[in-house]
Amino acid sequence: MSMKVVVLGAGAVGLTVAAKLSRVADVHAVARERHVDAVRERGFLMTGIWGEGTYHFSCSEDLPDAWRDADYYIITTKSTDTEAVCRQFSGAIRGREVVSLQNGIGNEEIISRFTDRVISGMIITGFEWRGDAAVHVSVEAAPMRLGRFPSGMDGAVRQLADLIGEAGIRVEATGGIRSDLWSKTLYNSALNPLGAIAGVPYGALTDPHAWAIITEVVREAYRVVEAEGVALPWETADAYLEYLRTAQLPATAAHHSSMLQDLALGRRTEIDFLNGAVVDLGRRHGIDVPYNACITELIHFRERV
Repeated sequence: MSMKVVVLGAGAVGLTVAAKLSRVADVHAVARERHVDAVRERGFLMTGIWGEGTYHFSCSEDLPDAWRDADYYIITTKSTDTEAVCRQFSGAIRGREVVSLQNGIGNEEIISRFTDRVISGMIITGFEWRGDAAVHVSVEAAPMRLGRFPSGMDGAVRQLADLIGEAGIRVEATGGIRSDLWSKTLYNSALNPLGAIAGVPYGALTDPHAWAIITEVVREAYRVVEAEGVALPWETADAYLEYLRTAQLPATAAHHSSMLQDLALGRRTEIDFLNGAVVDLGRRHGIDVPYNACITELIHFRERV
């Protein structure tokens, strides 16, 4: 029998993942009204590096009863909406496999209050709206990573990774997903808020003045990660900064910060799950993180003006 997958809070990321999965599984996406209407009327339109085409799958503003027995629930909301989504669908997700495919640190801890079966996902891919239910996949810096949270590997993780791979998305399963979560958070914390404050694409952040700020943001975050007991792929902050400069930045040089888009639309950003999480954990461990604190306050200021 075909696997049943529900995507909750399906925006650009969720609808695109739902579209790809719809070719190999039964998929339902819970999305905003305008996207639901567009999917029903003419399908979901995808362009870019994940392929081009029109995809048709079940989509609505709420969760029909027929989908409450899904094998996997994938949450793709902004981190600021994680708790609200979990509360809204608490009856459906309780005891189910729930996947966080989101930004930042703290989402899995929220989800774990509603189910004891949490899978964490890390994705570094650019998704750009091109209209209602229309997304352009612009860049991909690494394969998607999936793992049991907070650590470990089991059949449910492997099965999901196999399904996503069959759908044509590059994916890897891991037993140490916290390392991947923090790796992505380093990338996002270094570039996303500064790109938003300066109003420039990521490639411009190699300027020496911007890079000096990025360097301190990363060094502070590294001290916090070490205190958390998480091992990263790069032994030192400077080793990661070199990887960021030579590999990740060139791959996403033309990308504009998601925070820049949020601020332009008057929406709350995910700063509290990125640099803000570094600040909170820094306080917990007695580590001074002034650059991350300053970046966090600047973004909160921009949210208010």
